[in-house]
Amino acid sequence: MEKNETFVKEQSAGQAQKDVVQEKVLKPISGMFMLVTLIVVLIATVVGTTFGSIWLAGGASQYEVDTSQVILGSVTLGVSVLIMVLASLLFVGLKIVRPNEAVVLLLFGKYYGTIKKAGMWFVNPFAASFNPARADVRLGESPTNFFGGKKISLKAVTLDNGIQKINDLDGNPIEISVNVVWKILNTAYAVFSVDNYAEYISTQADLAVRNVARLYPYDVSVDGDEKSLRGSSIEIAEELKKDLQARVEVAGIEIVEARISHLAYAQEIAAAMLQRQQANAVVAARQKIVEGAVSMVEMALEKLEANKVVKLDNERKATMISNLLVVLCGNRDAQPVVNSGSIY
Repeated sequence: MEKNETFVKEQSAGQAQKDVVQEKVLKPISGMFMLVTLIVVLIATVVGTTFGSIWLAGGASQYEVDTSQVILGSVTLGVSVLIMVLASLLFVGLKIVRPNEAVVLLLFGKYYGTIKKAGMWFVNPFAASFNPARADVRLGESPTNFFGGKKISLKAVTLDNGIQKINDLDGNPIEISVNVVWKILNTAYAVFSVDNYAEYISTQADLAVRNVARLYPYDVSVDGDEKSLRGSSIEIAEELKKDLQARVEVAGIEIVEARISHLAYAQEIAAAMLQRQQANAVVAARQKIVEGAVSMVEMALEKLEANKVVKLDNERKATMISNLLVVLCGNRDAQPVVNSGSIY
């Protein structure tokens, strides 16, 4: 039973790999050479049409019809018109490709190839450009252009899906937005493996953000060393990039960069979380102040004893420590009280 299941899985994987359209980069004929050739042919057909019409009219207008001249004029005129029509049709095969652009071509419904090199090229005039993610095609529609079509950009594109509301690891609702920079590497995968690669990466970016954000808290405690969305932005961005890259691999897309562009608590808990952050900040500041005050008191006592300025018993030391801590740890400026007598 296990062998049968394994065989079925391997057969399904092999079939899926077979169904994937592999990219085929074309090496077409120079478009400039074909353009000059077609222009020369058109000029020749115009000349042939002119002479054919003259011969045909001259042979038919004589008192006795010159059959050979009529036949010559008819053949010349017919061949010239036919060549002119064919040459005009061949002009459709001229394709202009700008730098960092590609043209995916279909020939009667089958993948013909991709032109990636910039310049003017000549291909089969019946090969139609195809781009399911072009601007004038809405999601769900099937582009059926025959002689036209938009080119596929190979440039780096920035994606910003807007702000989403997600729960972090602690269950707190947060608002998060990511900025994704991506570009197409495999045009065949981008065009034929997914319905619309622009919509596909947009949807997968949302899913990747939700998947990564729910694994980490928004913030950590003062002494915490675990990762958080706010404190570990570089590590989170790298993990988000890896997660999104795995999702869009099937579309032939490379994720150049993925970073969090907006991060905040949701509006309904923002005030409470702000108070919590303020409280944590006050506690952390107090801890630093106390640590500094204790070290300063220790230093003062050590200096007094080392320099033999005054000899203090335990009760005087306690009084001095108390006074110094009040001065150093207080929120306001101390108001000294001068004691001219003894403390006993």
